[in-house]
This record gives sequence, structure tokens and C-alpha cells, in this order.
Amino acid sequence: MDGITPQLVALQLFTGLALGAVYVLLAVGLSLIFGMLTVVNFAHGAFFMVGAYAGYALYQVVPNFWLCLVLVPLVVAAFGMAVERTLIRPLYGRGIDYPLLLTFGLAYVMVEAVRIAFGKQGLPVDTPELLQGSADILVGEFPLYRLFVIGVTVLVLAGLWLFIEKTSFGLIVRAGARDPQIVRILGIDVARVWLIVFGLGTGVAGLAGFLAAPMQGISPEMGGSVLTVAFVVTVVGGMGSLVGAIVAGVLVGVVESLAVLFVPEAAKVSMFVIMALVLLVRPQGLFGRAGLMN
Repeated sequence: MDGITPQLVALQLFTGLALGAVYVLLAVGLSLIFGMLTVVNFAHGAFFMVGAYAGYALYQVVPNFWLCLVLVPLVVAAFGMAVERTLIRPLYGRGIDYPLLLTFGLAYVMVEAVRIAFGKQGLPVDTPELLQGSADILVGEFPLYRLFVIGVTVLVLAGLWLFIEKTSFGLIVRAGARDPQIVRILGIDVARVWLIVFGLGTGVAGLAGFLAAPMQGISPEMGGSVLTVAFVVTVVGGMGSLVGAIVAGVLVGVVESLAVLFVPEAAKVSMFVIMALVLLVRPQGLFGRAGLMN
């Protein structure tokens, strides 16, 4: 414990916020898809990986980070919508196991496709020149890019909240999540809503992968570990709860970051400890609804 100062703890908290920001984006996309479609998307980590590689490939063609920041989620969302339309939609109504198994296999196909296209070795990704260096946050110097990731996450979450809570389409999404049969009776094309929601969820995952790339590099297997984190965060927050995904993502990121500082050997299992404690008290998660899986 020697050498651990309040300033160091504060900086580690900010590191946890940056880590939690990526977790939040992952879990929000996963929760959005599950809450509306009741699809447990095991390919979500692969979409995260595709976002990182899509950004890498686009940057080779158009070396503009800001343009790629806009294009990557759109490209991954379009890919996600194609997957939903051709592979997942025929499985609706057959039970939760069918899309689960399909997306589990799809993840392996996506990883192998990336290995064929880009090779098996990981690739480094440079931080944009404008976002290199550090900024003074009163408790010390903190990487500017990580502050940028936190800021983008806040903007994306604000945009999602406005979309879901303040638009007519968002009202349909919320109604469809509660009772899709009533939405059908009202004459609304639920299939189109599901298509857009799946695209939105995968697009956010792709954005998370693009933002994470300069911090950790990219590799075909990068989606595997984050998928575990995404499910832990989603379970802790409550399946289908966007608020729960946000709170749990920040919580897991901060706890993991502090564990690295105080108990390094327990850092990787800290999130599972959080999950176990939460499920003992609230089996449906912090903000989940009981019986959602029924």
C-alpha cells in the first residue's frame, strides 16, 4: 500500500470511468437488443471486433478519424441489420435458445472471416494526433484520448435517451418491449422496428470497438473477453434495462480499475464478485424486471 496517494486513487478512478465507458456502450447495445427482441446476442463481442477492424480499414482509405467515427457505427449497424433480416428473423417465436445458438456460431464465423482478411496477428492503432497527450484534471495529468472516450459515451447515451424517450419511434420501441402483440394490433410493422433496434444495438457495439482500438490495439479475438464483460454488466444492471447497463458498466469499470491498484491479482475476478453479490440480493439485477426471461 506504500506509495498509494489520494491523487493516484483519483486518477485510477478516472481510468475506471474510461474503461467503464466502453463497457457501458457494449452493455447498452446488448440490453437494447435483448429488451426489445428478447435475443441473447452471443455475437455482440464479434460486432465490437468488427467495429475496430472496420475503423482500421476505413482509415486506410479515408485517413480522417472524425469521418471514421461517424461511418463505423453506420457500417456495423448496416451489417447487423443484414444479419437480423437474413439469419435471426426466421428464428423468432421458436424459443430463446435458437437465436442464442445461431449468434454463438455466427461469432466464430465472423472471427475467422477477420483472420482471413487481416491475418491472425494483432495490429496497433495510433491515437489521433489531435487527441494525443494529456490534460490537467486537477488531481494530475490524464490521457486526453480517454477523456474523449468518456465524452463520446455521454453524448451517445444522451442521444439514445432522447431517441427512446422523446420520439414517436422510441415510444413504439418501449411499447414493443412490453407487449409486441398490442403494437401489431395497432398496425405497426414490428419487424421493421426490430430491424432498426438490432442495427442500433450492433452499431453502438461497433462504435465501442472503434473507440477501444487506440487504447488496446485490435485482434480477431478481442471480442471474446469483452463479451464476457458485456454479459456481466448486463446481468448486474438487469437484462433489458438501459439505465442498469449504464450504472453497472461504470461500477464494473471503476471497481476493476481500483482492484488493479489495490489488489492486482483480483482485478480480473472483481466483476464476477460484483455480479454474485448483486444476484444474491436482486436476482433480476439492479434495475431489471423479474420474469423477463419467462
